[in-house]
Amino acid sequence: MLDFHALLTAEGMVSLISLVALEIVLGVDNIVFIAIVSERVAPERRPSLRRLGVGLALIMRLVLLGSLSWLMGLTRPLFGVAGVELSGRDLVLLAGGLFLVAKSAHEMFLRVEEPEADGATGAPAAGRKPGNFGLLLAQILTLDIVFSLDSVITAVGMARQLSIMATAVVIAVAIMLLAANAVSEFITRHPSLKVLALSFLLMVGVLLIADAFGRHIPKGYVYFAMAYALGIELINIRRRRRKPA
Repeated sequence: MLDFHALLTAEGMVSLISLVALEIVLGVDNIVFIAIVSERVAPERRPSLRRLGVGLALIMRLVLLGSLSWLMGLTRPLFGVAGVELSGRDLVLLAGGLFLVAKSAHEMFLRVEEPEADGATGAPAAGRKPGNFGLLLAQILTLDIVFSLDSVITAVGMARQLSIMATAVVIAVAIMLLAANAVSEFITRHPSLKVLALSFLLMVGVLLIADAFGRHIPKGYVYFAMAYALGIELINIRRRRRKPA
């Protein structure tokens, strides 16, 4: 049972606000991935794919929160490889990291080798077929599972009350849902940001692989580097807009 009385205390409110902020930061990976993948479908179907992707992220997080005893069991070592003990959580992070690296590298290749989509409408370029909606949704679900696992384990480490964790997750995912379309459309209008977003996902994939092998690298370093790169690119975009034709 969820005890929402914890939310009415000063300590509960501080935990909730802190956890919501952290969950939003961790959700950036999810939003960027959904933004990139949604470009592979026809423009009129993109909002539906984004909503489904974020909705599945919420469902996965709540399911994991509702099965905390099983989730904690994932942290127990299963076997060792080259002196490194791997748990169920590590295997999920490893699989997700490898998938994210492969997907990001593949999308980068397509951006370089294939014609770009129309920057104004986001419509696929001539000769490029829209992707399969179901297959792309399955890819989003795969990464939803990985990001949700990371998100929920972080939530468990920051708050003790299930009601606080569940409320923080719902608020954070609601904000993700509101931001998904705006972020996706902004990336679509600026092709240079697509490569930047893909490089961000590539680094996140490497971080997941490193984490699986017990080499934890704080994500703050990556977020700071990408925020700096994004700031420079936004300045360049503004400069290009002001440049006379």
